[in-house]
Amino acid sequence: MAPVRARKLAKVPFVELAEGRLQGVVSSGSDVERVYVSSITAAEHGLSCNTNNNRPCGGLGGGSRPCNHLKALLEAALAQYGVQRVARYLKVEPPSGETDLWPALHPVAAPQRAAEVFSSFLRHLAYLEVPPTTDPLPDLQWFPATSQAVR
Repeated sequence: MAPVRARKLAKVPFVELAEGRLQGVVSSGSDVERVYVSSITAAEHGLSCNTNNNRPCGGLGGGSRPCNHLKALLEAALAQYGVQRVARYLKVEPPSGETDLWPALHPVAAPQRAAEVFSSFLRHLAYLEVPPTTDPLPDLQWFPATSQAVR
């Protein structure tokens, strides 16, 4: 799926709507060897942000106030997927005419999900090393090769 609008991959190299969360990896502004693994859960809007070394983000105020990494993650998701799709996934009603979803969220602290999110990021990075081909990828072979619906 093509992005809704261009986004800066250097700041947020990975963003996805998966596992009941908006999740991704956000680059550190101060250390090139550090990234932040951030997520917002759907429905309850649980916030989680940790470094790639599993240290909690210092800017996540009490677990319920968003840090800059979470703000960058949401901004990247809105650019990638659009306001309506992200709002539907997070189960919020976007303010009419607004392009920012923070006012619609009612965040709380969430359990740390850094390992799961970072693992997903690394799995996606592995596809960059696969030579371009039209052949099926072995790790996606479990999809049925039939034109009939799976029952």
